[in-house]
Amino acid sequence: MEFFLCVLGLVMVVEGLPYFAFPEKMKAFMGMIREQEDTTLRIMGGALLILGLLILFFARRGLGSA
Repeated sequence: MEFFLCVLGLVMVVEGLPYFAFPEKMKAFMGMIREQEDTTLRIMGGALLILGLLILFFARRGLGSA
């Protein structure tokens, strides 16, 4: 549980950093996102989800063999 909370905290830091550092650019970026088709956003989200799962799989697999 401690590891999960550390990872969750790190995700929050990474997600919050652009909003803190570049609020005006994030507003413009969100405007661009609103203009995208739902299908495009689903494809991008699915690709990121699969990429993240692959990174987790290979990272955990690599750490287990060390």
